[in-house]
Amino acid sequence: MNLKTKYVIQTDIKFGALEKIDIEAIEKACDYDWFNQTLCRVNDSLVRLGILKGEFHWHQHDKEDEFFYVVEGRLLIDFEGRTVELSPRQGIVVPRGVRHRPRAPERTLALMVEAVTVKAIGDA
Repeated sequence: MNLKTKYVIQTDIKFGALEKIDIEAIEKACDYDWFNQTLCRVNDSLVRLGILKGEFHWHQHDKEDEFFYVVEGRLLIDFEGRTVELSPRQGIVVPRGVRHRPRAPERTLALMVEAVTVKAIGDA
């Protein structure tokens, strides 16, 4: 696992209401190991697409929960004392205040749903 993964995090909202979202096109155009694009806003939440390979740093969100859903690949989420492995069509809610670290041993596509107040860069 690459411990010096470069994070490319796009916080701009790429799609508005009634616009078609083509995840496959975004994935095909992505040359990065760790890419996060905010797709859209739904009420007070953001839906983000992660195209991931490598690992993110340990972090927590003190005021917001975070939802991960694997579309393709495999996502490991480390918590203090255990790791949860997610395969396609599996997801997990990480409650606010819980320290965690997402890792992807292979190229993985995941959707994340977070409150608009979440800082997508964590606490690097």
